[in-house]
Amino acid sequence: MNPTASNAQGLVEHFFRHETGRLHGALIRLLGVHNVALAEDIAQEALLRAMRAWSMGGIPENPSAWITRVAMNLAKDALRHRGMAAGKEDAIAYHIEQTASPPVAAVGHARAIRDDTLRLLFVCGHPDIAPDAQVVLALKIICGFSTAEIASAFLATESAIEKQLTRTRQRIQDAGIAFELPEGADLAPRLDGVLGALYLLFNEGYKASAGDHLLREDLCDEAIRLATLLCEHPAGNTPRAHALLALMLLTGARFPARLDADGALLRLDEQDRAKWDRARIDRGLVHLAAATAATEFSEYHLQAGIAALHCTAPDDASTDWPRILAHYDALLKLKPSPIIALNHVVALARVHGPRAGLDALATLPDRDRLGQSHLLHAVAGDLHRRLDDHASAAASYRRALDLARVAPEQAHLARLLTHPAHPTHRATPGTPATPGKE
Repeated sequence: MNPTASNAQGLVEHFFRHETGRLHGALIRLLGVHNVALAEDIAQEALLRAMRAWSMGGIPENPSAWITRVAMNLAKDALRHRGMAAGKEDAIAYHIEQTASPPVAAVGHARAIRDDTLRLLFVCGHPDIAPDAQVVLALKIICGFSTAEIASAFLATESAIEKQLTRTRQRIQDAGIAFELPEGADLAPRLDGVLGALYLLFNEGYKASAGDHLLREDLCDEAIRLATLLCEHPAGNTPRAHALLALMLLTGARFPARLDADGALLRLDEQDRAKWDRARIDRGLVHLAAATAATEFSEYHLQAGIAALHCTAPDDASTDWPRILAHYDALLKLKPSPIIALNHVVALARVHGPRAGLDALATLPDRDRLGQSHLLHAVAGDLHRRLDDHASAAASYRRALDLARVAPEQAHLARLLTHPAHPTHRATPGTPATPGKE
């Protein structure tokens, strides 16, 4: 692939991640929510045309305006072909004119883009759509996930996800769901779906399901951007939303120290805390304080509290593990899941010792299901190692290595197999609990 084509492909992939929600929102505002599938097709075709055109003729000065103009022209053609064009041409022409203007002069349009994205989030979170389908739809049309990525996140097949998306699009059309921001009593039921989608988006970036890279910071940054928009808007300015944003910021603050110079995974106790992003930590603590206005704490509050305890400890030895364990106790009661249970075992072992951790590991209610994840075996290996049972530790690490699908985790486990008695490797909950990976 020549350099121009390579640059064009990279830029289109960037736009697909960062502008999918904006483009879908603008198209759905013009076409109507009942035409969500048409909007997806138009956006996909616009991105494909961008890749072809930019590979041959170079990247335009304003790529965002270029893609939007192509998408709006395609929308106009589709409307004319379907006999739906009455009253739409002026709106499309206005939209094209606005996107071609310099961003600094388009304050009103920037606000419209913001609201379009939020409207699309709340369309996905409509109570007439099943909770799991809400998250799948949001990941597809707002966040730009492929069907394969969604299937991996939900431990499902691609065909099952595609069928679910088809049923959900039909449900939107049949229910006549409007492209609007909810108010009053209509807000809370939709907000749960919105927060769930943002949570899963962040977690897929924080720990990729597969591939050569553990971190996909573009996905995490997009989740933080959308959560920030949500908190800044009256429709989303709630304690739960602030708690989720706090969790994202406090967790994302550790990114600069999560990998070594060779791209291998570093656990919490190995990280150079001087590299943590103090600005993000400060922002996270501000949003965590805003979240305390809640009358009831959500799972996001508890997980953000755990992240805050890690971020505010000057070193690993100073971490308040008893309080972390208490948070996981509460999480297990509030929203039990296999991953939360596994993190609870890790915290329990830090407070009561590795033998207590192994005993708890043996009685996990979802042990069979977790046995297909490398995480269970990695934790078992760490606990055996701390008891100086290096044969059992090696067996567990070997099983974890067989199951690991991300290159930095594979390198980390291979290193543990080579040096099973390394004194710094301790079982540490490295990721927030992830609903899509349970």
